[in-house]
Amino acid sequence: MPIAYYITHPQVRIDADVPVPEWGLSDIGRARAVAMLDQPWVSSIRRVVSSAERKAIETAEILAEHWHLKVEVRQRMHENDRSVTGFLPPVEFEAVADPFFARPHESVRGWERAIDAQRRIASEIDAVLGTGLDGDIAFVGHGGVGTLMLLHLSGREISRDADQPAGGGNYFAWDVGSRGVIHGWLPIDRLAQHRSL
Repeated sequence: MPIAYYITHPQVRIDADVPVPEWGLSDIGRARAVAMLDQPWVSSIRRVVSSAERKAIETAEILAEHWHLKVEVRQRMHENDRSVTGFLPPVEFEAVADPFFARPHESVRGWERAIDAQRRIASEIDAVLGTGLDGDIAFVGHGGVGTLMLLHLSGREISRDADQPAGGGNYFAWDVGSRGVIHGWLPIDRLAQHRSL
């Protein structure tokens, strides 16, 4: 059966004057995405599906262009909706992200509830997988909803315990047929032991 990979965009160019969905990759993020192409697991990917956010699309394009594939953009694969607060400095962001995961049925400071974001990302991914595959598939998106998808596949309650390592640019994999998780978060640009689920 095909394998599905959920890939998070690597480092971005932070600009408090630009809406977060419009942030692009930083030079480090772009270099990491290019380094991903040298990893053996990308060679079997035959389809690339991306969030509509710029940083995800830029990551997806690097992967897709390498294999002469097109990027399929899905509007509803976006990160958890944080537009009410907009940009938050890193320390404040982390202070809000903790209760976002800890209280998934509540809207923390107006953010989309974690339970709703999880249902949305799972529904979008299931819709894509329902169209049939002729090989492995890559979904390119974001750390928050990626963590929620990993927890969904693992049958675990929403918590931050399964969050990706800091900085982004990680991926996990699952078997499309059994929906069993093959491994948790790994960095996209080097081989490493997987992070425990």
